[in-house]
Amino acid sequence: MDLRNRFECDIAFLSEQLSSGQLTSEELARRAIDNHETYGTTLKAYKCLQPEKALEMARYSDNLLASGVPYRALHGIPVSVKDIYGLEGYPIFVGSSKELPAKWQRSGPFVKSFAAQNAVFIGKTHTVEFAYGGLGVNNHWGTPQNPWDSESHRVPGGSSSGSGISLWEGSAWVALGTDTAGSVRVPASFTGNVGLKTSLGHWSTEGIVPLSPTLDTAGFSTRTVADAQLVFHAISHLEAYENVCRQIEKQNEQDQHIRFRIGVDDGLMWSESEPDISEICLNALRELENDNCQLVSFEFPQAKRAVDMRNLGGPVSVELIEFLNSELPEWFDVLDPVIRQRIKMGGDISATEYLRRVREIKSARKEVKEIFHAIDVIASPTVPISPPLLSEVSSPESYMKKNLLSLQNTTVGSFLDLCAITVPVGLDRFGMPVGLQFMTRAGSELFLLALGLRIENIVRNQKRMPF
Repeated sequence: MDLRNRFECDIAFLSEQLSSGQLTSEELARRAIDNHETYGTTLKAYKCLQPEKALEMARYSDNLLASGVPYRALHGIPVSVKDIYGLEGYPIFVGSSKELPAKWQRSGPFVKSFAAQNAVFIGKTHTVEFAYGGLGVNNHWGTPQNPWDSESHRVPGGSSSGSGISLWEGSAWVALGTDTAGSVRVPASFTGNVGLKTSLGHWSTEGIVPLSPTLDTAGFSTRTVADAQLVFHAISHLEAYENVCRQIEKQNEQDQHIRFRIGVDDGLMWSESEPDISEICLNALRELENDNCQLVSFEFPQAKRAVDMRNLGGPVSVELIEFLNSELPEWFDVLDPVIRQRIKMGGDISATEYLRRVREIKSARKEVKEIFHAIDVIASPTVPISPPLLSEVSSPESYMKKNLLSLQNTTVGSFLDLCAITVPVGLDRFGMPVGLQFMTRAGSELFLLALGLRIENIVRNQKRMPF
């Protein structure tokens, strides 16, 4: 069985193999570890990998199944965990130069929900320091390498910088990340994966080192939308595998006849995108138009308001400063200079200004709800630029420019409290993946997954991605 094929070896296929006894969790975990060893030295997805601990979990999953425990949808499936999550038995660095106190190692509800599914945690993936950056750069531990360019070191996207790589190399089928302004979606887009940004509060952020409580969300990346759909159902309901499959089948039967109204605005989410990226995304939308969807032009002033607020630092810098002051004051002296500069630029403000920013965000969120009377989803390139070479972002000035661009379109969904998904739809002029982003009202994740599945089937049938 070739576990490198993205579509033949999706999670549903592996679940059938595992539940029928044709494959064991231990065998799958060993293959995941072997896959990492093949690429690990070059790509550097993981901050901490403990093979024996992963194999111990896999053997435990096998023993549970042998004892008659009902098979769950993620039973034995390898999962990577961003090193901003607490995970029992693993150190936590959050991309910093030194380990955080032991209390931050405790697993929170989101991680525990995967443990309850008897998934296998392979290890903890690299992150930008305190998750504060969209390119994936880390000057403490080295920047992981985007696997789509074997000749040059391109950035993998951030802040969940190791997550997409773990999926690409086959060491995980689910990659846990967090998304404050794009930290799940940007690395998923840059590495040709699917990333789901959930609505605020959909899953608990307890057990996650905070960046911005106003914006932080727990989320994940997978190789395919079909995988994301299965994971979302499994974690949301924690039911047996057969029940999850029935839920998905019923949902897909209902969704296949939906005539999605897809909003395309003429503002900065498209105008500042590189031409080839825009064209690839527009081609995908035209295919959806041929598949019983409607493209609708609309005005989206809230997008610029969100980006303007982000450029000021939003609430993020202030809330990170407060967290460091309260919990980790000694960390200021060892912060990456790039991170320290970003915090200082946006965080040295009065309480009045902070409250003004929060009020502005709430106002924009209220206004954007009106948009969805005329459309169902908003479409845009996930990231308007191709993954830059690491050498292109080596200076503070070039880093700041590319970082702001990388997060521009994803920031909109975060500040406006929209749920969002990115789906790979082609390759740009450099042979790098291009993601198409869909956003819609909070609480509509299943709706997004249905639309994502439709575009994924089109892309797969047309073989636009070299899977």
